[in-house]
Amino acid sequence: MFSLRRRWMLLAPLLFAVGCTQPTQPSPAIPAAGELYTFEGTWSASGTRQTLNLASNQRASIFDLTGSLLLIGNHRLGVGFQAHAIGFTDSLTGMQGRCVWTDERGDKVYSELKGEFVATGNRIVGTFSGGTGRYVGITGEYSFQWLYVVESEDGNVSGRAVDLKGSARLNATTTSPREGRGQ
Repeated sequence: MFSLRRRWMLLAPLLFAVGCTQPTQPSPAIPAAGELYTFEGTWSASGTRQTLNLASNQRASIFDLTGSLLLIGNHRLGVGFQAHAIGFTDSLTGMQGRCVWTDERGDKVYSELKGEFVATGNRIVGTFSGGTGRYVGITGEYSFQWLYVVESEDGNVSGRAVDLKGSARLNATTTSPREGRGQ
């Protein structure tokens, strides 16, 4: 039988090797070209809004919002994005805007926003118009209702998207995740 000291001498290098190895982490799923991704999510944002009061009951505003967008579902584009939206909204003609979602790798998803005048409960539709990196050639759309949480007189606003749902398809010519990043 081995002595206790001898056992430790044999076991120590093995324990050292196991303790010093890096744990393997699963690589994030890379969206496959041509596959349909459906998702639901939450988006909380804050920023500024400047409003011009016009004729009776008519208002026009510009907005600039930034916040976190989290997607759920078994078949989604990604988990989390930093979302930045700017736009113009008019109580007579509705809203038009642009939005950029940036994922943890720096790859971007671009979309056009259209909808009713931006107010609590009004419906907004986003149409994907391209992207960078793994999102090059993305198509699809999403929709949500906007809910203001804070509206101050100095133009600071914050809110969240309610009932955010959508689907997207990546172009068959999508570049690899390392190409086209940050464009």
